[in-house]
Amino acid sequence: MPDRHTLDQLSGRLVVSCQANPGSPLRDPQTIARLALAAVQGGAAGLRIQGFEDVQAVRAVSDLPIIGLTKTDRDDTDVYITPTVEEAVRLAELGADIVALDATLRPRPCPVNEMVAAIHGAGTLVMADISTLREAVAAMVAGADIVSTTLSGYTPDSPQHPGPDWALMDALKAAGVPYAAEGRIQRPEEAVQALSRGAAFVVVGSAITRPDVITGWFAEALRG
Repeated sequence: MPDRHTLDQLSGRLVVSCQANPGSPLRDPQTIARLALAAVQGGAAGLRIQGFEDVQAVRAVSDLPIIGLTKTDRDDTDVYITPTVEEAVRLAELGADIVALDATLRPRPCPVNEMVAAIHGAGTLVMADISTLREAVAAMVAGADIVSTTLSGYTPDSPQHPGPDWALMDALKAAGVPYAAEGRIQRPEEAVQALSRGAAFVVVGSAITRPDVITGWFAEALRG
């Protein structure tokens, strides 16, 4: 079984998601590695990294815990965050300490419990990205080590809103489900509030590492 010490390292701390979409000027593994180093310099306790090349590049420059994932568009499913065992195991081989996967209840190419077993077999922890309490409970039953609110607002079963899903966080805390807060957390005070609502740690991405997105927020506000 994997060592759960990594979760202790992240407890109460900030994880920074360093990702860039295709077409972004930042879409380059070495650029992602530099973003990761900037996050480390600023005090990040861990990093959430997408893609084999980016995980490899970041692992080469930092020994902080990495939450690794892939994003794969498929014709047979809406599940795109680490949808297959092969991708999950490869992330572990490249140095991810935690593998994140979509654990929603949508049709999927591989059952969550099989994914979890394979990832644990590779010596790595599992973060289940979910959008509802029901999905979170199912993921924990399947053996996940922690869930994350990442997908709230991005599935038909979850509420669509511009900010963090505080109601989901409260429900997870009440149910005793260990979780990381992630998704549309844009200000330091929101990160603090997430911890006060029971989050084990907080993951922030766009508000820190995506200047194109942040610029859009300001430009849209001025146009409005």
